[in-house]
Amino acid sequence: MNSNKTSLTLLGLGAMGTALAHSWLAAGHPLTVWNRTAARAEPLAAKGATVTATAAEAVAANGLVVVCLLDDASTAEVLAGTDLAGRDLVDLTTGTPAEARTRAEWARSRGARFLSGGIMAVPPMIGAPGAGAYVLYSGSSALFDAHHDTLAVPAGTEYVGADPGSAALHDVALLSAMYGMLAGAAHAFALIRGEDVEPKRFAGLLAGWLTAMTASVHGTAERLVSGDYTGNVVSNLAMQVAGTATLLRTAEEQGVSPELLLPYVGLMKRRLADGHGDEDTTGVIDLLTSRRPSAG
Repeated sequence: MNSNKTSLTLLGLGAMGTALAHSWLAAGHPLTVWNRTAARAEPLAAKGATVTATAAEAVAANGLVVVCLLDDASTAEVLAGTDLAGRDLVDLTTGTPAEARTRAEWARSRGARFLSGGIMAVPPMIGAPGAGAYVLYSGSSALFDAHHDTLAVPAGTEYVGADPGSAALHDVALLSAMYGMLAGAAHAFALIRGEDVEPKRFAGLLAGWLTAMTASVHGTAERLVSGDYTGNVVSNLAMQVAGTATLLRTAEEQGVSPELLLPYVGLMKRRLADGHGDEDTTGVIDLLTSRRPSAG
């Protein structure tokens, strides 16, 4: 181990926690680990990690403590008997914004600085140069600055604000967009299934098309900031709603359920019925939320 490298503790050795542990060890960071199922720590011990019998011992070993557990309830349970005074706690457990804010206040009341993280990667991407993995962080900027180099070892870092809930909010927003994309891709593959269409060749066309269409999010952001949903519109809402009839008829002809399309089509029709045919689809966002943040 390199004595110039920051030592840290990691609680939780699931698939993601194990990947994080391997990356820190490979980079020469002295690492203390704890896991409820002790056998998971054995391969890490063979690579130089210090394994403790309890979470409290692991927390006591280092000033920087990283948690990567199943959920917020697991985090509360594991940390309940530990002394966090003077510690820097980085919580990489997936949770909601409200859970992160509550956990931050809980940590502060116990004398710890707190940073919440949202991991935008799957385990094989961790510690893999060029894989595109990154972690969203929010909470104590002082903690983030102090440990940036250590936190950047497993994946890239993106600090998204002092609000401890911001990382979780960004994480869930990005994942929600991903599932919307996957839903569209599932419908597309269902349409060609059983036809004389090679799925692998179609996948190339689909990936290229989706990549090209992602650029539209920048226009959506600009319209949300300006409040003008009609500027630089190429295909207005009226035209798009008219076009959905063909999508739905094709699904019927192919024997494919339209259930993945209908919610979004329904929202577009509602917005059109409200008299917004000259907009693009940005107005659909306003139908999804009762909260209307100020522009910017």
